[in-house]
Amino acid sequence: MKAIRFSRTGGPEVLSYEDFELPKPGPGQVRVKHTVIGVNFIDTYQRSGLYPVPLPSGLGLEAAGTVEALGEGVSTLKIGDRVGYCSGPLGAYAEANNVPADRLVKLPANVSDEIAAASMLKGMTAQYLLKRAFPVQRGQTILFHAAAGGVGLIACQWAKHLGATVIGTVGSDSKVALARENGCTHVLNTRTDEWPKKVRELTGGAGVPVVYDSIGKDTWNGSLDSLAIRGVMVSFGNASGPVPPFEPGILSAKGSLYLTRPTLFNYTRDRKELQETADDLFAVIASGAVKVVIHQRFKLSQAREAHEALHSRNTTGATVLIP
Repeated sequence: MKAIRFSRTGGPEVLSYEDFELPKPGPGQVRVKHTVIGVNFIDTYQRSGLYPVPLPSGLGLEAAGTVEALGEGVSTLKIGDRVGYCSGPLGAYAEANNVPADRLVKLPANVSDEIAAASMLKGMTAQYLLKRAFPVQRGQTILFHAAAGGVGLIACQWAKHLGATVIGTVGSDSKVALARENGCTHVLNTRTDEWPKKVRELTGGAGVPVVYDSIGKDTWNGSLDSLAIRGVMVSFGNASGPVPPFEPGILSAKGSLYLTRPTLFNYTRDRKELQETADDLFAVIASGAVKVVIHQRFKLSQAREAHEALHSRNTTGATVLIP
């Protein structure tokens, strides 16, 4: 089969489209023939070496498709079932992948393969952010960075559905309208606005109880300055680079703040958590409260171009690869 592989870390140029022999699924595994593959920022972190993986390696954690073969001991699925996954193993950037059966989610009839592959990792991330990392309450005003990105578009719609007022940030004026159309009451441009000051103005000087920050280095200080006393900084990504080392004392100086650095994998540790998180996502999509839009489609062979587009920060919504 064809797959994207890399043998050294670096920029998009390290990705290679090549022939790869996928072994038969082992005990407890299922071979999934992919129809659509999700592209996520974590893929760029693994490719660059920010999140080290053993090399040589495949890439990608998220895909949807059909069960093509069953390993020994698998009884919960059958050949032909529509399934999706978003927590690996690495190798989703391929025509097929062997996946532990207990990490697969059956797709409901009212969720297409494209929507599943475009939304599972990003949407399940939004679910744990809004409902578990910091449970958003009706009437709260929250700050969500990268509001026009893949996670942001889902999360801001969902937060509005939960009754929150969303202050979203974007990296260019061209994304303001999109963020407003997808749940944000207020939209600030982090590259041109004095946005921490404006967050204070919008909250009557109090600041917000939570900041959801996937940008990292460029927004770190401003995010802390936007928080209310005892506010929660949810740092869940590094699109602009990792946050530099800091003294914990800064958290007390800025108002006895809390910091968490969560990952989806710690919120979907077992089959029960995984299924419940996915079911919640699919339900809110089916209700129409959250709409998932795919704005970028690339062929599997164009994975380099997909990563270049992500790095440009000019993408909006979801990006997928088509085998």
